[in-house]
Amino acid sequence: MSTNAKKAPDVEPVELAKRARSRFSRPWASITAIVIALLWTTPTAGLLISSFRPENEIKTTGWWTMFTGGNAQLTIANYNEVLYGASSSGQLAESFINSLIITVPSVLFPLALAALAAYALSWVQFKGRDWVFIAIFALQVVPLQMALIPLLSFFSEGASVSGTQLLPAWGLEGEWEFVQVWFAHTAFGLPLGIFLLHNFMSELPGSVIESARVDGASHGAIFRRIVLPLITPALASLAIFQFLWVWNDLLVALVFASDTPPLTAKLADMAGSRGNEWQRLTAGAFISIVIPIGVFLGLQRYFVRGLLAGSVKG
Repeated sequence: MSTNAKKAPDVEPVELAKRARSRFSRPWASITAIVIALLWTTPTAGLLISSFRPENEIKTTGWWTMFTGGNAQLTIANYNEVLYGASSSGQLAESFINSLIITVPSVLFPLALAALAAYALSWVQFKGRDWVFIAIFALQVVPLQMALIPLLSFFSEGASVSGTQLLPAWGLEGEWEFVQVWFAHTAFGLPLGIFLLHNFMSELPGSVIESARVDGASHGAIFRRIVLPLITPALASLAIFQFLWVWNDLLVALVFASDTPPLTAKLADMAGSRGNEWQRLTAGAFISIVIPIGVFLGLQRYFVRGLLAGSVKG
Protein backbone atom coordinates (compact mmCIF):
# COMPACT_ATOMS: atom_id res chain seq x y z
CA MET A 1 0.00 0.00 0.00
CA SER A 2 2.79 2.37 0.82
CA THR A 3 4.46 1.69 -2.53
CA ASN A 4 1.29 2.53 -4.44
CA ALA A 5 0.85 5.68 -2.39
CA LYS A 6 4.31 6.83 -3.34
CA LYS A 7 3.78 6.17 -7.03
CA ALA A 8 0.44 7.96 -7.25
CA PRO A 9 1.84 11.52 -7.36
CA ASP A 10 4.20 10.52 -10.19
CA VAL A 11 1.49 8.86 -12.29
CA GLU A 12 -0.98 11.74 -12.10
CA PRO A 13 1.10 14.32 -14.08
CA VAL A 14 1.79 11.70 -16.75
CA GLU A 15 -1.93 10.99 -17.14
CA LEU A 16 -2.68 14.71 -17.32
CA ALA A 17 -0.05 15.14 -20.02
CA LYS A 18 -1.55 12.27 -22.03
CA ARG A 19 -5.05 13.77 -21.77
CA ALA A 20 -3.81 17.19 -22.85
CA ARG A 21 -1.92 15.66 -25.79
CA SER A 22 -4.98 13.73 -26.94
CA ARG A 23 -7.19 16.82 -26.76
CA PHE A 24 -4.79 19.02 -28.71
CA SER A 25 -4.38 16.35 -31.40
CA ARG A 26 -8.09 16.32 -32.26
CA PRO A 27 -9.23 17.77 -35.62
CA TRP A 28 -10.99 20.78 -34.13
CA ALA A 29 -7.83 21.73 -32.24
CA SER A 30 -5.75 21.51 -35.43
CA ILE A 31 -8.28 23.62 -37.35
CA THR A 32 -8.30 26.24 -34.58
CA ALA A 33 -4.49 26.38 -34.57
CA ILE A 34 -4.43 26.86 -38.35
CA VAL A 35 -7.00 29.67 -38.19
CA ILE A 36 -5.07 31.44 -35.42
CA ALA A 37 -1.82 31.07 -37.37
CA LEU A 38 -3.41 32.57 -40.50
CA LEU A 39 -4.88 35.50 -38.58
CA TRP A 40 -1.55 36.07 -36.86
CA THR A 41 0.62 35.97 -39.99
CA THR A 42 -1.71 37.82 -42.41
CA PRO A 43 -0.70 41.35 -41.25
CA THR A 44 2.99 40.42 -41.50
CA ALA A 45 2.49 39.00 -44.98
CA GLY A 46 0.63 42.14 -46.03
CA LEU A 47 3.44 44.31 -44.65
CA LEU A 48 6.04 42.31 -46.58
CA ILE A 49 4.09 42.52 -49.85
CA SER A 50 3.45 46.25 -49.43
CA SER A 51 7.14 46.92 -48.83
CA PHE A 52 7.90 45.69 -52.38
CA ARG A 53 5.08 47.60 -54.13
CA PRO A 54 5.59 50.96 -55.89
CA GLU A 55 4.57 54.14 -54.07
CA ASN A 56 1.55 54.95 -56.23
CA GLU A 57 0.10 51.45 -55.82
CA ILE A 58 0.59 51.44 -52.05
CA LYS A 59 -1.25 54.75 -51.67
CA THR A 60 -4.14 53.86 -53.99
CA THR A 61 -4.86 50.13 -53.54
CA GLY A 62 -4.60 47.49 -50.84
CA TRP A 63 -1.87 44.86 -50.80
CA TRP A 64 -4.38 42.07 -51.56
CA THR A 65 -5.05 43.58 -55.00
CA MET A 66 -1.67 42.22 -56.04
CA PHE A 67 -3.29 38.79 -56.36
CA THR A 68 -6.37 40.07 -58.21
CA GLY A 69 -4.86 42.63 -60.59
CA GLY A 70 -3.27 41.67 -63.87
CA ASN A 71 -0.20 43.95 -63.84
CA ALA A 72 1.26 43.63 -60.35
CA GLN A 73 4.66 45.33 -59.97
CA LEU A 74 7.43 44.70 -57.46
CA THR A 75 10.37 46.95 -56.65
CA ILE A 76 13.20 47.25 -54.13
CA ALA A 77 13.27 51.04 -54.41
CA ASN A 78 11.55 51.37 -51.02
CA TYR A 79 14.35 49.46 -49.29
CA ASN A 80 17.08 51.40 -51.10
CA GLU A 81 15.43 54.65 -50.06
CA VAL A 82 15.06 53.83 -46.36
CA LEU A 83 18.46 52.14 -46.04
CA TYR A 84 20.66 54.53 -47.98
CA GLY A 85 18.48 57.58 -48.77
CA ALA A 86 18.68 61.09 -47.44
CA SER A 87 18.65 61.70 -43.69
CA SER A 88 15.00 62.82 -43.76
CA SER A 89 13.77 59.66 -45.48
CA GLY A 90 16.25 56.90 -44.77
CA GLN A 91 19.70 56.01 -43.52
CA LEU A 92 18.26 53.05 -41.64
CA ALA A 93 21.43 51.06 -42.36
CA GLU A 94 23.34 53.12 -39.78
CA SER A 95 20.47 52.95 -37.30
CA PHE A 96 20.29 49.19 -37.82
CA ILE A 97 23.94 48.89 -36.73
CA ASN A 98 23.22 51.19 -33.77
CA SER A 99 20.36 48.93 -32.69
CA LEU A 100 22.62 45.87 -32.79
CA ILE A 101 25.35 47.65 -30.81
CA ILE A 102 22.78 48.72 -28.22
CA THR A 103 20.83 45.47 -27.98
CA VAL A 104 23.48 42.75 -27.82
CA PRO A 105 25.38 44.10 -24.75
CA SER A 106 22.08 45.19 -23.17
CA VAL A 107 21.04 41.53 -23.26
CA LEU A 108 24.33 39.90 -22.26
CA PHE A 109 25.06 42.17 -19.28
CA PRO A 110 21.70 41.63 -17.50
CA LEU A 111 21.82 37.88 -18.23
CA ALA A 112 25.26 37.49 -16.68
CA LEU A 113 24.61 39.70 -13.66
CA ALA A 114 21.13 38.29 -13.05
CA ALA A 115 22.39 34.69 -13.21
CA LEU A 116 25.16 35.39 -10.69
CA ALA A 117 22.85 37.30 -8.36
CA ALA A 118 20.13 34.64 -8.61
CA TYR A 119 22.63 31.91 -7.72
CA ALA A 120 23.86 33.87 -4.70
CA LEU A 121 20.29 34.49 -3.50
CA SER A 122 19.36 30.83 -4.03
CA TRP A 123 22.35 28.79 -2.79
CA VAL A 124 24.72 31.10 -0.88
CA GLN A 125 23.91 31.56 2.79
CA PHE A 126 24.48 35.10 4.08
CA LYS A 127 22.77 37.40 6.54
CA GLY A 128 19.84 39.37 5.13
CA ARG A 129 19.55 37.29 1.97
CA ASP A 130 15.76 37.19 2.01
CA TRP A 131 15.52 40.94 2.57
CA VAL A 132 17.81 41.57 -0.39
CA PHE A 133 15.60 39.42 -2.59
CA ILE A 134 12.47 41.24 -1.39
CA ALA A 135 14.10 44.59 -2.15
CA ILE A 136 15.03 43.44 -5.67
CA PHE A 137 11.52 42.12 -6.21
CA ALA A 138 10.06 45.45 -5.05
CA LEU A 139 12.15 47.34 -7.64
CA GLN A 140 9.89 45.92 -10.36
CA VAL A 141 7.13 48.21 -9.10
CA VAL A 142 9.17 51.38 -9.83
CA PRO A 143 8.03 52.82 -13.18
CA LEU A 144 10.70 53.27 -15.79
CA GLN A 145 9.71 56.89 -16.35
CA MET A 146 10.51 57.81 -12.73
CA ALA A 147 14.13 56.71 -13.09
CA LEU A 148 14.93 58.46 -16.37
CA ILE A 149 15.51 61.99 -15.00
CA PRO A 150 17.65 60.91 -11.98
CA LEU A 151 19.69 58.60 -14.20
CA LEU A 152 20.19 61.31 -16.83
CA SER A 153 21.26 63.72 -14.08
CA PHE A 154 23.71 61.12 -12.80
CA PHE A 155 25.27 60.75 -16.25
CA SER A 156 25.56 64.50 -16.83
CA GLU A 157 26.42 65.77 -13.32
CA GLY A 158 27.79 62.75 -11.45
CA ALA A 159 26.91 61.94 -7.84
CA SER A 160 27.19 64.43 -5.00
CA VAL A 161 26.06 64.61 -1.37
CA SER A 162 25.67 67.99 0.41
CA GLY A 163 27.74 69.69 -2.23
CA THR A 164 30.54 67.10 -2.08
CA GLN A 165 31.25 65.46 -5.45
CA LEU A 166 31.48 61.71 -4.93
CA LEU A 167 31.48 60.58 -8.56
CA PRO A 168 32.38 62.72 -11.58
CA ALA A 169 30.08 63.26 -14.54
CA TRP A 170 30.37 60.58 -17.19
CA GLY A 171 30.62 63.06 -20.06
CA LEU A 172 29.76 60.43 -22.65
CA GLU A 173 28.87 61.86 -26.04
CA GLY A 174 28.76 60.64 -29.62
CA GLU A 175 29.66 56.97 -29.93
CA TRP A 176 30.27 56.72 -26.17
CA GLU A 177 26.54 57.23 -25.64
CA PHE A 178 26.20 53.48 -26.05
CA VAL A 179 27.65 53.01 -22.55
CA GLN A 180 24.84 55.10 -21.06
CA VAL A 181 22.20 53.07 -22.91
CA TRP A 182 23.81 49.77 -21.84
CA PHE A 183 23.86 50.93 -18.23
CA ALA A 184 20.21 52.05 -18.37
CA HIS A 185 18.90 48.85 -19.97
CA THR A 186 20.96 46.69 -17.62
CA ALA A 187 19.66 48.51 -14.56
CA PHE A 188 16.05 48.34 -15.76
CA GLY A 189 16.28 44.66 -16.74
CA LEU A 190 18.00 43.28 -13.63
CA PRO A 191 15.04 43.16 -11.18
CA LEU A 192 12.86 41.02 -13.43
CA GLY A 193 15.83 38.90 -14.56
CA ILE A 194 16.96 38.15 -11.01
CA PHE A 195 13.41 37.35 -9.96
CA LEU A 196 12.80 34.90 -12.82
CA LEU A 197 16.17 33.16 -12.57
CA HIS A 198 15.96 32.95 -8.77
CA ASN A 199 12.62 31.17 -8.97
CA PHE A 200 14.10 28.75 -11.52
CA MET A 201 17.34 28.09 -9.62
CA SER A 202 15.63 27.60 -6.29
CA GLU A 203 13.76 24.62 -7.80
CA LEU A 204 16.98 22.80 -8.74
CA PRO A 205 17.61 19.57 -6.77
CA GLY A 206 19.44 20.46 -3.60
CA SER A 207 21.06 17.03 -3.48
CA VAL A 208 23.07 17.81 -6.61
CA ILE A 209 24.42 21.05 -5.14
CA GLU A 210 25.23 19.40 -1.82
CA SER A 211 27.02 16.50 -3.52
CA ALA A 212 29.20 18.95 -5.40
CA ARG A 213 30.01 20.76 -2.18
CA VAL A 214 30.94 17.50 -0.47
CA ASP A 215 33.32 16.76 -3.35
CA GLY A 216 35.05 20.07 -2.70
CA ALA A 217 33.60 22.16 -5.54
CA SER A 218 33.55 25.90 -4.99
CA HIS A 219 30.57 28.11 -5.74
CA GLY A 220 32.20 29.20 -8.98
CA ALA A 221 32.67 25.61 -10.13
CA ILE A 222 29.12 24.66 -9.15
CA PHE A 223 27.73 27.64 -11.02
CA ARG A 224 29.73 26.94 -14.20
CA ARG A 225 29.52 23.16 -14.38
CA ILE A 226 26.15 22.35 -12.79
CA VAL A 227 23.83 25.36 -12.61
CA LEU A 228 24.46 26.99 -16.01
CA PRO A 229 23.68 23.86 -18.08
CA LEU A 230 20.48 23.31 -16.09
CA ILE A 231 19.18 26.87 -16.43
CA THR A 232 19.81 27.21 -20.18
CA PRO A 233 16.05 27.20 -21.00
CA ALA A 234 15.40 29.93 -18.43
CA LEU A 235 18.32 32.00 -19.75
CA ALA A 236 17.01 31.65 -23.31
CA SER A 237 13.52 32.74 -22.24
CA LEU A 238 14.90 35.77 -20.41
CA ALA A 239 17.18 36.58 -23.36
CA ILE A 240 14.20 36.65 -25.74
CA PHE A 241 12.18 38.95 -23.47
CA GLN A 242 15.13 41.28 -22.89
CA PHE A 243 16.09 41.33 -26.57
CA LEU A 244 12.59 42.21 -27.72
CA TRP A 245 12.21 44.86 -25.04
CA VAL A 246 15.52 46.57 -25.85
CA TRP A 247 15.18 46.24 -29.63
CA ASN A 248 11.68 47.78 -29.62
CA ASP A 249 12.48 50.43 -27.01
CA LEU A 250 11.94 54.06 -27.96
CA LEU A 251 11.82 55.96 -24.67
CA VAL A 252 15.31 55.08 -23.41
CA ALA A 253 16.73 55.61 -26.90
CA LEU A 254 15.27 59.12 -27.12
CA VAL A 255 16.64 60.07 -23.70
CA PHE A 256 20.12 58.54 -23.75
CA ALA A 257 20.96 57.94 -27.45
CA SER A 258 20.13 61.17 -29.23
CA ASP A 259 23.44 61.18 -31.18
CA THR A 260 23.34 57.48 -32.07
CA PRO A 261 19.62 56.79 -32.73
CA PRO A 262 18.50 53.16 -33.11
CA LEU A 263 15.87 51.90 -35.54
CA THR A 264 12.92 52.82 -33.35
CA ALA A 265 13.94 56.48 -33.08
CA LYS A 266 14.66 56.68 -36.80
CA LEU A 267 11.31 55.11 -37.68
CA ALA A 268 9.54 57.59 -35.41
CA ASP A 269 11.21 60.46 -37.25
CA MET A 270 10.38 58.86 -40.59
CA ALA A 271 6.70 58.50 -39.68
CA GLY A 272 6.46 62.18 -38.78
CA SER A 273 3.23 63.65 -37.49
CA ARG A 274 1.02 62.32 -40.29
CA GLY A 275 2.68 59.16 -41.56
CA ASN A 276 2.05 59.90 -45.23
CA GLU A 277 5.11 58.09 -46.61
CA TRP A 278 3.60 54.62 -46.40
CA GLN A 279 6.06 53.06 -48.82
CA ARG A 280 8.95 54.04 -46.53
CA LEU A 281 7.18 52.94 -43.37
CA THR A 282 6.36 49.47 -44.73
CA ALA A 283 9.95 48.81 -45.76
CA GLY A 284 11.37 50.31 -42.56
CA ALA A 285 8.96 48.38 -40.36
CA PHE A 286 9.83 45.07 -41.99
CA ILE A 287 13.56 45.77 -41.63
CA SER A 288 13.02 46.38 -37.91
CA ILE A 289 11.25 43.05 -37.31
CA VAL A 290 13.61 40.74 -39.23
CA ILE A 291 16.14 40.37 -36.40
CA PRO A 292 13.57 39.80 -33.58
CA ILE A 293 11.83 37.14 -35.65
CA GLY A 294 15.14 35.41 -36.31
CA VAL A 295 16.10 35.51 -32.62
CA PHE A 296 12.74 34.09 -31.54
CA LEU A 297 12.82 31.28 -34.11
CA GLY A 298 16.40 30.43 -33.20
CA LEU A 299 15.65 30.21 -29.46
CA GLN A 300 12.08 28.95 -29.72
CA ARG A 301 12.73 25.43 -28.43
CA TYR A 302 14.59 26.78 -25.41
CA PHE A 303 11.85 29.35 -24.88
CA VAL A 304 9.13 26.69 -24.71
CA ARG A 305 11.23 24.53 -22.37
CA GLY A 306 11.83 27.53 -20.14
CA LEU A 307 8.12 28.32 -19.89
CA LEU A 308 7.19 24.71 -19.15
CA ALA A 309 10.09 23.97 -16.80
CA GLY A 310 8.86 22.78 -13.45
CA SER A 311 5.23 22.43 -14.58
CA VAL A 312 5.41 18.59 -14.62
CA LYS A 313 7.57 16.62 -12.24
CA GLY A 314 8.23 12.91 -12.04
